[in-house]
Amino acid sequence: MTRIWIATLANFFFPGAGYLVLGQKVLLGLFWLVGVIGLTYVEFGIKEAAPSFYWPMFASVFLMNTAFAIDAFQTGRARLRG
Repeated sequence: MTRIWIATLANFFFPGAGYLVLGQKVLLGLFWLVGVIGLTYVEFGIKEAAPSFYWPMFASVFLMNTAFAIDAFQTGRARLRG
């Protein structure tokens, strides 16, 4: 169960990484992880270049990360139940 919580937290902070921890959806996890790194780069650039867009983008990323964390948790629990 500890592994599921690690995957859940990993997917919240680095979407895709949690799937790698679980060994599930590995290709999807790799693509999401690379995409999130690029998105984070853009997010930090927007903070200075277009501050009015930063908070909506931050909120969107927060919601997506929450969804990824929930999915990692559900994927891990389903795997445990086998």
